[in-house]
Amino acid sequence: MKGIFITFEGGEGSGKTTIIKRLTEELTQKGYRVVCTREPGGSKIAEGIRNIILDKENTEMDYMTEALLYAASRAQHLSEKVKPALKEGKVVLCDRYLDSSLAYQGYARGLGIDRVYDINLYATEGLLPNLTLFVDIAPSVGLDRIKQNHREEDRLDKEKIDFHERVHSGYLEVARRFPERIKVVDGEQSVEEVYADVQKIIFDYLGV
Repeated sequence: MKGIFITFEGGEGSGKTTIIKRLTEELTQKGYRVVCTREPGGSKIAEGIRNIILDKENTEMDYMTEALLYAASRAQHLSEKVKPALKEGKVVLCDRYLDSSLAYQGYARGLGIDRVYDINLYATEGLLPNLTLFVDIAPSVGLDRIKQNHREEDRLDKEKIDFHERVHSGYLEVARRFPERIKVVDGEQSVEEVYADVQKIIFDYLGV
């Protein structure tokens, strides 16, 4: 059986992590072998790079450095965790992947979506997800959720609201470019409604 690679995208506070955890449990109960992971990170070296990227002290980081660090973390994560799991026929659920780089560094940072896409195609050796779910939520709503949940802020959380607005616009542009792969879910519904939408899309894809 060939493995299936499903990624989840969305701005800060979109609830991706909660959805992935619940979906992992449900798919496991149905007999799927599931690997749940995240980016940046997902393996020892990749997590080390994540710490550099998100460290609140690294405010002077150049935008291209940021993009290349994400790509480097991604390459290591794929090599250590994602590719072996797919080879074993597992379902890989990943919290963020290259579409995050397209939205954050390509669009919001102004490096160019095509330029960042090329960097990541090289880093990933062209490995794209079978399916991507973009949990669409207004930046102001997502950032409010982070504060309400008392989650520790990282370097990107502390960006001004206009940066997060650009990220949101970037995601919408990326979704427009890849409509066959990226499915948009309204993230401003209740948690149950968002999960129901995600569940339907994924179960339809898997033929459950």
